[in-house]
Amino acid sequence: MIEVHWDGPIASIVLARGGARNAVPIAGWEQLADTARTLDAARVVVLQSAMPDMFSAGADIAQFNDLQADPALRSRFRKAMRGAMDALAALPMPVLAAVDGGCFGAAVALVLAADLRIAGDAAQFAVTPARLGLGYPRQDVARLTRQVGRGRAAELLFTGEAIDADTAAAVGLVERRAPEAGVAAMALARRIAENAPDAVRQLKQALTRPDDADLDTAFDAAFGGPELAEGLAAFQARRRPVFG
Repeated sequence: MIEVHWDGPIASIVLARGGARNAVPIAGWEQLADTARTLDAARVVVLQSAMPDMFSAGADIAQFNDLQADPALRSRFRKAMRGAMDALAALPMPVLAAVDGGCFGAAVALVLAADLRIAGDAAQFAVTPARLGLGYPRQDVARLTRQVGRGRAAELLFTGEAIDADTAAAVGLVERRAPEAGVAAMALARRIAENAPDAVRQLKQALTRPDDADLDTAFDAAFGGPELAEGLAAFQARRRPVFG
C-alpha cells in the first residue's frame, strides 16, 4: 500500500490503498517506516495519496477487533505507528505533506511528522479517537499541541469534529492552502530542491535540534565547502546556481 515515485531528486511516498480509504494496517505502518529509511538520496520528500478525495482514514479499524482480543498485538500496533511517524520525522531532508481529501485519526499524526503541510480545497481534518473510545499516543498529542497550541489541540481531541482546509490554515494545522495540494506540494518541493542540499539539511537539523553544538561547527565549515563556492560563482555570474 506504500509506493515510492521519483521525480529527479524528489521522492514521493504515496498512500495507495484505495479500497480501504487508505486506512493503514499494522503492516502498512511498518512498511512506511522501512520505506522512509530508503530515501536518503532525496533532496525533498512529499507524502501524498493516490486518491484525489481521501488522504487517509487513519489506522485500519478493521484490525481493532483483533486488538481487543490480543493484548500483545496492541503493543505491536502502537510501536508500528510510532516507528512510522518517527522515521518520517527523522528524515534529514524536508518532508512535505500534501492533503487532498479527508485526513482522519492517525493520519493527522502522520502529517504532523512532516515539516510543512499543504491543504487542498477538499481537505478535511479530524482527530477522532475519542469517538471510538480511545486516546491518542502521547507523542502525537505533543506534536499537535506544538503545532496549534494547547487550546486548539484540546478542542480537536475532545470533540473529534472535522475542520475544513481554511480552518486548518487559520489555526496553524497546515502552513499552505492551494486548490490542489499535490500540485502545490510538488512545485514547492522543486523550489526547495534547487537550493544547496547540504545547507537545507543543516537548516532542518537546526529547526529540529537547535541546541546541538555540532551545528556551530557545520556552520563554520560551510564557508570552505563546495556549495558556497558554487553559490558565490553563480551570484557573481548572475546565473542560477547548480548544486550537485
